[in-house]
Amino acid sequence: MKLAVVGGGSTYTPELVDGFARLSATLAIEELWLVDTNADRLALVAGMSQRMFEAAGHPGRVIATTDLVAGVSDADAVLIQLRVGGQSARHGDETFPHGECCIGQETTGPGGFAKALRTVPVVLGIADAVRTHAKPNAWIIDFTNPVGIVTRALLNEGHRAVGLCNVAIGFQRRFAALLGVDHRRVSLGHVGLNHLTWEREVWVDDVVGSPVGSGGGGRRNALPELLGRHLGELAEEIELPASVISLLGNVPSYYLRYYYAHDEVLREQLAGPSRAEAVQEVEKALLEIYADVSMNTKPEILALRGGAFYSEAAVDLLASLASNRGDTQVVNLRNGGALPFLPDDHVIEVPAVVGANGVTALPIAPVADDIRGLISAVAGYERLALDAAIHGGRDRTLRAMLAHPLVGQFDKAEKLTDLLLAGNSQYLPWAR
Repeated sequence: MKLAVVGGGSTYTPELVDGFARLSATLAIEELWLVDTNADRLALVAGMSQRMFEAAGHPGRVIATTDLVAGVSDADAVLIQLRVGGQSARHGDETFPHGECCIGQETTGPGGFAKALRTVPVVLGIADAVRTHAKPNAWIIDFTNPVGIVTRALLNEGHRAVGLCNVAIGFQRRFAALLGVDHRRVSLGHVGLNHLTWEREVWVDDVVGSPVGSGGGGRRNALPELLGRHLGELAEEIELPASVISLLGNVPSYYLRYYYAHDEVLREQLAGPSRAEAVQEVEKALLEIYADVSMNTKPEILALRGGAFYSEAAVDLLASLASNRGDTQVVNLRNGGALPFLPDDHVIEVPAVVGANGVTALPIAPVADDIRGLISAVAGYERLALDAAIHGGRDRTLRAMLAHPLVGQFDKAEKLTDLLLAGNSQYLPWAR
């Protein structure tokens, strides 16, 4: 396999490489091409990645390039992990909404919208290069936030794409640890949109690898046990009161905190540095480590970058797409009637069967009214956000901003729109 990682100069790439190295029996990579526009950073990350492969006895080669076409040519799969504008733009996303008493976050709310506007055109340009130069059946794996919007943009243009997020695999590993079982025995009733999901069941198989079903044949739903015995730990994990989990009867993802505890989060953000500022310090330290030619294993400090278990999720997804394993994984894919209250072409994040021909959502039990309402509202915003990202224009931007449940007031939406456009004009030609 030739795998290309666009955005391969990210300081997070060695986390991905660590997974490739450890799980080489699952996914055989002959060539790993790291593509990035920042040549200096790319050289450090690629050198570290090659040393990691060699230390693990992995036979694959790591090739660094700033040439997108060379990187994706004849690739079997392309993984996109971009941050258009870098941590500087992220800092803007996390701070400009504060003036209008909105949370600042890089994947949801006004900040996530700004990132979508910057990112979608760039990713579509990369995808066009993949379509032209990669192998005819090459898959695009999108790990670029906001994953739901970006994946829908790719699918709407006919690209062979799947969106990937690490939230579900993080919950799977956490639940398995609390239950004291092998994580491979745990599967989730995960439902929603990217970064707007709830865990409604936690299925535990009697043996590793049992087929996913409805709970019969040696499978039990361990969610009641988790809520009964580990409620406090779960609440601490997602930073929400235990009473919220008890009321819902399920486990919302951490990202629901931006909705369920918006004002508390805003107070916290106003009192401290942005996440981007913290990550910049971590990245500086990581690049110094990567420059040390004696380093050949993933540094512990990399855990501070976030994205836990991303490498395992990526390996599993790529392996199943390549070898037609037909297993079940949580991915971002076209709705296709799985959630009947959403349009068929919307992108949802749910368990799906993964094989060489693509991904197919498993049947989903009816969704409670409150969850359905929030999913529908955010989906409406996402559709308007993608329209703005593709076609531009202040009115489209304003309408999407107004539609977001975290905004919802016209005067606030107008001010936030002007702040967004002013802060991102260098990335949005139509806004200049």
